[in-house]
Amino acid sequence: MINGKLKKQGVKPLYETLYEELKKDIISGKRALGDKLPSKRALAERIGVSVITVDAAYRLLIDEGYAYSKERSGFYVGGTTGERADKNRAADVLPSSGTIATNVDFRFSSLSKIMRKVITEYDRALLIKPPAFGCEKLRKAISGYLYRYRGMDVDYRNIIIGSGSEYFYGMIVALLGRNRIYGLEYPSYEKISKVIETSGAKCEFLKMGDNGILGEELKNSKATVLHITPFNSYPTGITADYLKRLEYVEWAESRNGYIVEDDIDSEFAVGAKPVETVYSLGGGKRVIYLNTFSRSIAPSMRMGYMVLPDGLLKEYKEKLGFYSCTVPAFDQYVMAEFIDGGLFERHLNRIRRKLKEQN
Repeated sequence: MINGKLKKQGVKPLYETLYEELKKDIISGKRALGDKLPSKRALAERIGVSVITVDAAYRLLIDEGYAYSKERSGFYVGGTTGERADKNRAADVLPSSGTIATNVDFRFSSLSKIMRKVITEYDRALLIKPPAFGCEKLRKAISGYLYRYRGMDVDYRNIIIGSGSEYFYGMIVALLGRNRIYGLEYPSYEKISKVIETSGAKCEFLKMGDNGILGEELKNSKATVLHITPFNSYPTGITADYLKRLEYVEWAESRNGYIVEDDIDSEFAVGAKPVETVYSLGGGKRVIYLNTFSRSIAPSMRMGYMVLPDGLLKEYKEKLGFYSCTVPAFDQYVMAEFIDGGLFERHLNRIRRKLKEQN
């Protein structure tokens, strides 16, 4: 718990430091589910900050599911209770139809400049076959982006570039084994089960509750690999809160299994801070993280990436390292420049502003 005056840590704003301290208390159990948090004014006076700072920290806690507010009552440690501010959080996710126009105000002039720059600067390097894991420049760009935006500390060497999530579903089965049972959210995107079953593995469909896969379903499941879409799951639109995400991590640890975190659409959260990834909660040990640019930029951008845990990296190289990268070098260098130049994040910010206006 916070004792005395709150001190600024490095370049972080005070509200973020306070948010992280409160989050630690919740995770460690010092503040239990349902406990009332101090009023904004009382906490501000106790630790020597402004009420605005406390308000911003509390909003971050609510955005990530660590807390909820009750009208005329205050703030409480969050979780799976029905008193969570569901109607407020509903504005922080996409419609479950999956029809968001991600090409809103897309700057084609900026993209064409990058394309010309890549052709000029990379020249004949564009004709060379990219490495099996993808071009190092793009993998480093993605690593930096994940750290800035998602708070994920990922070594670029753990990142593999491929032609979208569907491609990776099959690769994961080849890596983890066809003799495993793969647990899927029910309902979920139909193509996931089709790819897994076509790859020779069996699927088990686990019913969803208001907050993600039901706890009883997880407990009784025979699966040892769990595919989840924790943000805005299709077609239900459900976003798992912190406690459910932690439950997923504990499930994988208890079974010596793995989680496939399909983080599609997470860039479109319009809250103050993106919801923490299951990968981060689990320390990256038993979580394979997937994301794609096909949704964040355009369906024609057949490019995605997979982050492997350290424990699977050697096995992947031995089993699947002979596969060629399925994304052309030119596309990879263009995307790397798009990210490194800040254009990707500005593009996402425009989409989020549009979504906020619509809500």
